[in-house]
Amino acid sequence: MSETEYNFQLIEKKAQEYWDDNKSFEVEPDPKKEKFYCLSMFPYPSGQCHMGHVRNYTIGDVISRYQRLRGKNVLQPMGWDAFGLPAENAAIQNKVSPEDWTEKNIQEMKLQLKSLGFAYDWRRELKTCSEDYYKWEQWLFCKLYEKGLVIREKTEVNWDPIDKTVLANEQVIDGKGWRSGAVVEKKIINQWSFKITDYADELLNDIDLLDDWPEQVKTMQKNWIGKSKGVLFKFISDFEDTIEVFTTRPDTIMGVTFMALSFNHEILEREAKDNHELAEWIKNNSNVKQAEADLSKQEKKGFKLRTKAIHPISNKEIDIWAANFVLADYGSGALMGVPGHDQRDFEFAQAEQIEIIQVIDDGRGKLDKIESAIEEKGILINSDKLNGLSFEEAFSILTEENNFGFKGTEQINFRLRNWGVSRQRSWGAPIPMFISDSENEILPFNDLSEEEIAKEKIELNGINYSKEKDTFDTFVESSWYFARFASYKSSESMLDAEADYWMPVDQYIGGIEHAILHLLYSRFFCKAMNDLSLINVREPFKKLLCQGMVLKDGSKMSKSKGNTVNPNELIEKYGADTVRLFSMFAAPPEQSLEWSDSGVNGSHKFIKKLWSLSQSFFIQTIDNKEQVLDLNDIKIKLNQTIKKVSADFEDKNQFNTAIAAIMELLNAIPKAMLKSSVTKESNEVFREIIQKSLIMLSPIIPHVCHELWEAFGKKSPIHNETWPTFNVDQLEGNEMTIAIQINGKLRGKIVVGISSSEEAIIEESKELENVKKYLKKENIKKTIYVPKKLVNFVI
Repeated sequence: MSETEYNFQLIEKKAQEYWDDNKSFEVEPDPKKEKFYCLSMFPYPSGQCHMGHVRNYTIGDVISRYQRLRGKNVLQPMGWDAFGLPAENAAIQNKVSPEDWTEKNIQEMKLQLKSLGFAYDWRRELKTCSEDYYKWEQWLFCKLYEKGLVIREKTEVNWDPIDKTVLANEQVIDGKGWRSGAVVEKKIINQWSFKITDYADELLNDIDLLDDWPEQVKTMQKNWIGKSKGVLFKFISDFEDTIEVFTTRPDTIMGVTFMALSFNHEILEREAKDNHELAEWIKNNSNVKQAEADLSKQEKKGFKLRTKAIHPISNKEIDIWAANFVLADYGSGALMGVPGHDQRDFEFAQAEQIEIIQVIDDGRGKLDKIESAIEEKGILINSDKLNGLSFEEAFSILTEENNFGFKGTEQINFRLRNWGVSRQRSWGAPIPMFISDSENEILPFNDLSEEEIAKEKIELNGINYSKEKDTFDTFVESSWYFARFASYKSSESMLDAEADYWMPVDQYIGGIEHAILHLLYSRFFCKAMNDLSLINVREPFKKLLCQGMVLKDGSKMSKSKGNTVNPNELIEKYGADTVRLFSMFAAPPEQSLEWSDSGVNGSHKFIKKLWSLSQSFFIQTIDNKEQVLDLNDIKIKLNQTIKKVSADFEDKNQFNTAIAAIMELLNAIPKAMLKSSVTKESNEVFREIIQKSLIMLSPIIPHVCHELWEAFGKKSPIHNETWPTFNVDQLEGNEMTIAIQINGKLRGKIVVGISSSEEAIIEESKELENVKKYLKKENIKKTIYVPKKLVNFVI
């Protein structure tokens, strides 16, 4: 066979056509094979794939192709998270329908994904804006309503006056809407919510079952759910109001010097009616319902009320403040201020000249001046009859019958709130409910005929109903799509038996920005679907990989910074395999990848080298001369490489070091083995190196490996091959190199027999000239021997 040039355009087109024509990656359940479901978070169809997409989906494809080579039945689907505000805004700007704009973008992005050679089962493609998809989440919503897991309630929300929609706390950035930039207002409206709080304990406890999730993500979810054990105390106001406060530190009860209330507390509402100054202050400070994380950073502001509270033990009068740092939906919207032992309260007390009392001795005794809150637990002081008690003792006494005539109630609180899903958008899945004109009666779609559902208004049993105008938060669509991929043929039900074959997802891949909401909602949906006997599993994702960002010049790629790289241009210039190789070689998947033009060039050169090495083999002829080239070292190198690459793929997802190991192997091929005329034995070893390298590289650069595999005369495509195994008897040679150090600094190396004893190696090390001169001057205090690696003399 004559040597040919590497023409990536022809090679990649040919490989992709082969995969399409032969339906190479279409899979069905096979009870004889171990299944592997690999899923990358599906994209919003913005119109163009960016390098973040390329990296994310390449990682998923590499894992999928590798698992296939391991003999598993691999499912890797792709679809579109297609509802969303950008489509509505684009429709207004471009005078097209959101549906047309979205469909056009889907087709463009699909071409991009196909050009990268991803091994998707495209039959399972779904788009969440299709009624065939969202009708099932409407059905599920009605089912959960029947079970009491869906409610309609008046809720204080963040309202974006420009986009005219509700925003989640996380979508409010510095008091402004994340998309519009408008100052966000506070509004109370009727909202549909999932009672995710009913699953709070299970969602929290089951995090510990997720052994193959990053610890950072698990910690973030635990903190978001925020389970805390504490005490509910009841304070009385001088107007006979009962003010309930929840605290995790009941031992600080005698340090309370003020009360703080949220803006919608009933005491504030009452007092603001005839206190214009208070009403104005609330209006100026309550525009934004912020996330708890933001509250800790903002300036603490307050307004002292005329109403006072009475301390339940000392009977002292305590000032009550309206405060901008009290969450309305945590506890009862009231807190007891203990500035001596809570930093937030301390900062507020300092600003407002409120008394600060130390009631806990953390081991330093009674301090003359408190410079910052003492938040550690300790022994109670300045606490009357509670003096001398520990936290545990005080907790116990204050929640049981005692001689104070005052008793708190032990209580568990969660930071997790109900998941409000009503959005005031037209481009979204309609919430499947009719609401009576009185708003007291609800009719779910599941209880109505198709003819009734098609109407905007209906009358039933003398009651007039109107169809709900709000649509679902787009997180609803992405909370169950993984199960629908696994039931793509199901037309009569939301899910079918195939879902139980594929679920759970064995490997889920996506950005750390989805660590809380998307992943938590998906876990909730999975448990709810299991409770409805729709699916057999209670956790949707077995392994989770959160890939790092793609950076350029040290910052995240973005259009506003002008530092983006167009994948289309790269593919056109270098080919998809080069783009894929660079994406995997530049950094481990979990770390950020710094863009490098020279790195892309280097990846392209390596593929050309692989091509050239293969061509060298194809044109070789066999001579009958005696074998003089020692092939033992390169055979050992091959087996060591297979062992390392296998571990990097299987255990660590460290594709960059796997690629480096294969590069090292190919660089180690003796020049004599590359000659045009070689012995049969040399030719066979060369063939083995190239072929096994191709199999190991095929998940990363599948097009060129497909082509070269075919050039070797193979009848079956490379993606149907079996991952190579290593020969344990050929992992070590007859010799090994030992580094010799003095006080940790390298002073030389020696080559010794593999069976050399520790004593013999140490003695030979001492004879090395560059070591001898140091040992003559100083005594050896200690000798450290690391088997097969180094000797270190401490002098």
